Amino acid sequence: MSDKNYLAWPFFDAHHAALEAALDAWAAQHVAGAHAGDVDAACRHLVRQLGEGGWLRHAIGGTAYGGAGDTIDTRAICLIRETLARHNGLADFAFAMQGLGSGAISLFGSDANRSEYLPRVARGDAIAAFALSEPQAGSDVAAMQCAAVLEGDHYVLNGEKTWISNGGIADFYVVFARTGEQPGARGISAFIVDADTPGLTIAERIEVMAPHPLARLRFSDCRVPANKRLGEAGQGFKVAMATLDVFRTSVAAAALGFARRALDEALAHATQRQMFGQVLADFQLTQAKLAQMATGIDTSALLTYRAAWQRDQGKGNNKVTKEAAMAKLHATETAQQVIDAALQMFGGLGVVSGQAVECLYREIRALRIYEGATEVQQLIIARELLKEG
Repeated sequence: MSDKNYLAWPFFDAHHAALEAALDAWAAQHVAGAHAGDVDAACRHLVRQLGEGGWLRHAIGGTAYGGAGDTIDTRAICLIRETLARHNGLADFAFAMQGLGSGAISLFGSDANRSEYLPRVARGDAIAAFALSEPQAGSDVAAMQCAAVLEGDHYVLNGEKTWISNGGIADFYVVFARTGEQPGARGISAFIVDADTPGLTIAERIEVMAPHPLARLRFSDCRVPANKRLGEAGQGFKVAMATLDVFRTSVAAAALGFARRALDEALAHATQRQMFGQVLADFQLTQAKLAQMATGIDTSALLTYRAAWQRDQGKGNNKVTKEAAMAKLHATETAQQVIDAALQMFGGLGVVSGQAVECLYREIRALRIYEGATEVQQLIIARELLKEG
């Protein structure tokens, strides 16, 4: 079992350790292990479980809307994602998407928007999704082509979105579309689009190496009430970046959870596997690798919870773009290395389908891409450094 001394670090308050302990016990009983078969049904079930367990209250902001606090506690969502990722990657995904999919509503929604959507998200009664990427506009948001034109009291959306997590099972999508107030990223707006809105269709379901609901969306003269716009017209890029600033740090936390689980598996295997009259852990090569894994994990944890703590000091308004990017970059890249090393220690057993390290190997790969690929994080960090200089 991973050492939890890090919960005594000064980044945390007393209630954070209690939250982690309660969730760890709950997750061991309710979500441990893989979910085979119907991934859509598994995700729906996990969202309901997380809602009934009270954990989704931490994914939204506003006690009036069912949230655990008036603002989103970044350290809490990071601890929740880390803990769920150690137990079950799909449970982490289900929690994360409830937060990311509704985060823009917590941050920028009107009272009416928040009242309509956030309580349902917190209870697990409504599944949320975040629709930013397009076939030709992933990391380059300014290249977005999906357009929204104001006609009376509605916007009419046309275009496509792809790589949309929860696509096909979500009850609503936060969609970003070009409204043209200014060129590039300054002419984008954000909207809440209910899944049953005429003109919104699921163009394609996408299967990936670590199965979870994913789809390409198509908008054809899709009419969305103007009061479902989030924030000001033309401020959609700001809405997207503010949302990602919260949840990008939690991607690092999920990677941290995967890495901790991999180290646990490696330690257990290395201390039991008999080789040449001794156990695998007796070899200096194994010890060196374990030391490298543990050091990388602690470094990732320090970067992750520094970013989360720093954002929380601003009561939800503190910009931590550089720190979140550093955490996301280091934690995901390190987790890939840790998991690969753990799988190598298992030898042939490590690539057997269903083994913990094999599942982790598939789970971690996407984290180095989504919510900003590693290379994009490097650009963000450099850009912020140059601003400071």
